[in-house]
Amino acid sequence: MNLPDPLDDAEQAPRAPRAGWHALAALNGQNGGLLAAVLGGLVISALILFAISGEALLAVAYLGGVLVLLGGVLFFDKSGDRHAGSQPGQPDWTVTLAAIERADEAIAITDRANRLVCANALYREAFSQGAAPAALPLDKPAAETFSRLTREAWRDGRCELASLTMAGGEAAWHILCERAGRGEDHLIWRLRPLARAVRSAAAEIDLAGPLGQMLSRAGIEAALTTESGIVCSVSRGFAERAAGDPSASLAGRDFVGFLRSDDRDRIYFAHEGRAGTPQTLIDVPLREAAAGDAVINEDEPASLMLLIDSGVGIGSGWEGAAQAGLSQLDALLGQLPLGLAMVDRDGRFLFANEAFLRAVGREERGLPVFPTDLVVREDKAALSDAVRRHGRGPAISGDMAVRLVASPEEPAVLGLASVRGLGEAAVLLSLGDTAQENQLKRQVAQATKMQAVGQLAGGVAHDFNNVLTAIIGTCDLMLLRHIPGDSDYDDIQQIRANSNRAASLTRQLLAFSRQQTLRPEILQLPDVVSEVSPLIKRLVGEKIDFYVQHDRNLGAVRADPQQLEQVIMNLAVNARDAIQSHGSGKGRISLFTRSLEAKEVVQLGSEVLPAADYTVLIVQDTGGGIAPHVLPKLFEPFFTTKEQGKGTGLGLSTAYGIVKQSGGFIFADNVLDKSGHPLGARFTIYFPVHRGEAPRRRAVAPVVSSDWSAGGKVLLVEDEDMVRTVAERALTRAGYEVTACASGEEGLTAISEGGTFDLVVSDVVMPGMDGPAMVRAIRALRPDMPVLFMSGYAEEQLRKDIDIPDMHFLAKPFSVAAIGDKVGAVLREARAAA
Repeated sequence: MNLPDPLDDAEQAPRAPRAGWHALAALNGQNGGLLAAVLGGLVISALILFAISGEALLAVAYLGGVLVLLGGVLFFDKSGDRHAGSQPGQPDWTVTLAAIERADEAIAITDRANRLVCANALYREAFSQGAAPAALPLDKPAAETFSRLTREAWRDGRCELASLTMAGGEAAWHILCERAGRGEDHLIWRLRPLARAVRSAAAEIDLAGPLGQMLSRAGIEAALTTESGIVCSVSRGFAERAAGDPSASLAGRDFVGFLRSDDRDRIYFAHEGRAGTPQTLIDVPLREAAAGDAVINEDEPASLMLLIDSGVGIGSGWEGAAQAGLSQLDALLGQLPLGLAMVDRDGRFLFANEAFLRAVGREERGLPVFPTDLVVREDKAALSDAVRRHGRGPAISGDMAVRLVASPEEPAVLGLASVRGLGEAAVLLSLGDTAQENQLKRQVAQATKMQAVGQLAGGVAHDFNNVLTAIIGTCDLMLLRHIPGDSDYDDIQQIRANSNRAASLTRQLLAFSRQQTLRPEILQLPDVVSEVSPLIKRLVGEKIDFYVQHDRNLGAVRADPQQLEQVIMNLAVNARDAIQSHGSGKGRISLFTRSLEAKEVVQLGSEVLPAADYTVLIVQDTGGGIAPHVLPKLFEPFFTTKEQGKGTGLGLSTAYGIVKQSGGFIFADNVLDKSGHPLGARFTIYFPVHRGEAPRRRAVAPVVSSDWSAGGKVLLVEDEDMVRTVAERALTRAGYEVTACASGEEGLTAISEGGTFDLVVSDVVMPGMDGPAMVRAIRALRPDMPVLFMSGYAEEQLRKDIDIPDMHFLAKPFSVAAIGDKVGAVLREARAAA
């Protein structure tokens, strides 16, 4: 579509055709001879009138009147022409075009038919198609956005969009559209380009501080410049040599203006004149590529300019001076936090700083010969080709993704930049140290995995407890019919013992999944350690020294003492096994307690440990340490490094679950000797310090055997057939009248049909109507009905999920005597309350 020329419109406006008697006036401007003929005709007609009438006055009056009339027509016609350009249908677009011409905003005017009638230069330059905004050839999302904005502007009179990316994703625009005009029959589009600046990595380098002073002492003057060569910051040494004043601020000045060159292309500081020392100029590109629709901020540093007193100009190739400059550059790059290394044009390493060695996992072994030795086999060819192109081609820079041999699962971004001015061409490699970031990712993944496995373990423990309840109950009923000495008595006892051992395994699973019932108390860690220390000494044996040391002024912690003892025992047993499998079997297990304040936690810089006061428990050994590949899997369930049959893999996972359920944190690492070799493993547990008064311990109620004479009617609801059978037989033998139901619906029906019961004993999780739903319905009919829940889940978790008052709990698996005693205790309490 061709835009109309406003000048053509302005010139065509006076030439519009006129109606009626205006045609005569047009003759005056078209042909002077024709006007003379008209005047002559008037004179002749006046003479004819005189000849006919004989009245000269009449002829003169006729001629004068016609001339006056003709003059009036001509006068009004000119006046109309002067005002023709101001008619509403003929706007003067030249004035509009001058008004909308702006350098920072693209402006376009469209009419009702969505035609572009006027646009400024920025709009024509940005959108060369010359179409209205809604008719531009854009991608589908952008075109739909413009169509929507057009409809909103015609409907509401105004619309605005903060940002719209178009033109291939290379630019973003802020869009404002308003309805305007005398008849509001035009739209004014205002498009302002947006730009997102990418902050340069070199913006954080402070050359005016100690880094710049160190460089100056090494004979290196440094400056940070933008892409156009404008100085951002300089070292004090550079300012002194370039301007004679070390405190001078040279920001905003042209970098090249401080230098001069001679006929041999040697570079000098202009302020020093010919008496100055020749400099080697090294341009190190530091700017990262912009991402997405971002643009580079031109005010940010783009290059690190290094001037080295080497007596070598650019391209002179003096090898001795180049080696001197290289050693000075090595000293510079060694101080930077970014991992940097230099390779020659043949791809051999010249040097690398500590950050680079740390990033590639070569702190101890040092650099290999070639960079390709650091990456996996699949990336070797690509890296070799990139180094060759940057070393032998023009001065370029770029990035590439590689997989390091030290961490092949985590791709790293390797930067490459051509370096000139050191005699032979070289390539600068940059690699960020992502060790902490990768460690944090692994910790998050580990926590997510542990949570998922914990939920699975809790479900498995619940189902397993139902099976164990049937086995243990059946054994108890069989033992009632046998006495010691019978042929089957010992076998039944063996089955029962193994069942109890399996029950302890389910308790470990519940502890790992943080669903075990804890009974926390306010306690001091030294008290718990003193209780368990004698047992640990007997377990570790005489060859292993057990050492305990407590800190002073330890804060009290809130934890379950029995579970905490289990954690310490598990750690001590693992330490003993590690020492016995390492060397002669002699060693030492040390147990420390420490006090850690919040400010010390902040200094640790941990991403996981919140800032607070902690009481710390440390268990370490001399068993040779933990292999690096084992550390991430250490707290996983069923993971063990012991031989088959010597470990379940639940000891550390149980300790992990107990500590996390108590609100603490547990970490594992290695204790290193002076040479950096692992001496042994160390487990550190952080318990938050409890603030406030310690509550009094509740007295443990003595266990009272079931009262055989009391009796009572019991409604038993259990969906597992074997568990229901065992519980029914146990309660019947205890003297209770039992009505057994297989579902919650059956139990509710037994109550609603008028059944009288003294107690409801129910499972919690059942298909259809579960235990809590059934009990709520029963309480609506019998508000005072006592309830005893049976479950393989943890009591604490169930009490959080079930909001039923005055309920009692019996954990699975239970024995025949346990369910009888518990039912008797609940009935006695209910009768006493009544």
